[in-house]
Amino acid sequence: MPNRILVDSSFLYALQDRSDKYNKAAVQFVTQHQFTPLVPDVALTEVAQMVKKFLGERAVLLFLDAVSGESPLELEGISKGDIQRARSILETYLGARLDFVDCCLMAISERLNITQICTFDRRDFSIFRPRHCDFLELMP
Repeated sequence: MPNRILVDSSFLYALQDRSDKYNKAAVQFVTQHQFTPLVPDVALTEVAQMVKKFLGERAVLLFLDAVSGESPLELEGISKGDIQRARSILETYLGARLDFVDCCLMAISERLNITQICTFDRRDFSIFRPRHCDFLELMP
């Protein structure tokens, strides 16, 4: 089984929008690395909203077809424990203006003992100090 890597909204969106400044880097990473993308449901929701806002309703349909079809993507639901941990992270880093969805990914990374995240949001994930490792490895 390939390595499971959490996928953040910024990375997933970059894959959808060819005009996004990170699109080439995201596509290159996906094509050159063998891994199982693990997408938290809250990130999927956030990306669908971004796709609708910036690319339109038809693009949302294509996005949903892509993630529900033959994609190797796995979905991960957030638990009440994840929400509690995300709240704790928000409180710990109060004033840093962390994003709730990012905090959910942080909580899931701890719960599932995952140390790698595909993201272009370097700020939030660089601030965070996880319980299960020294730091999260930010890909690409």
